[in-house]
Amino acid sequence: MKKLAVILLSIAAMCGKTFAQQPAVVVSDKTGWHKIGETIVNFEKDKDEVIVMLADKFAKVKFKVTDAPIDLVSCEVHYESGDKQDIMINMPLKAMGESRVIDLNGGERNLKKIVFVYKTQPNNKDKKAHVEIWGMKTNADKDSHKDHNHK
Repeated sequence: MKKLAVILLSIAAMCGKTFAQQPAVVVSDKTGWHKIGETIVNFEKDKDEVIVMLADKFAKVKFKVTDAPIDLVSCEVHYESGDKQDIMINMPLKAMGESRVIDLNGGERNLKKIVFVYKTQPNNKDKKAHVEIWGMKTNADKDSHKDHNHK
């Protein structure tokens, strides 16, 4: 009976972690960088995903890291059209660092989710890294005659 209780508690804990992440809701459609999502990564997992909703059309993405370093291995960008882009990054990111800017296939596209693979680097205080994903809106499909410099 104790084994069953331990198994059920383990399943409940895993479900809690799985459903704890809220989808990223981007409401602004202005040109420029927008935070798509964020998560705290730890020593237990090596993969995370961020679901993107609403104003989800981006041309580029980048990752920002605070609190602790990570090795950013790769990411998969899933598009609403059903296709995906696999991107090898293989880049150590220090706390307060950011990745290179990653161009998305086909220019500005509707994103469904971003899955990224990482390795948490040991640090002297066993801090967890805070990872943010940022997306660039170019609004290339908007009226090109508008002057974006005067608002």
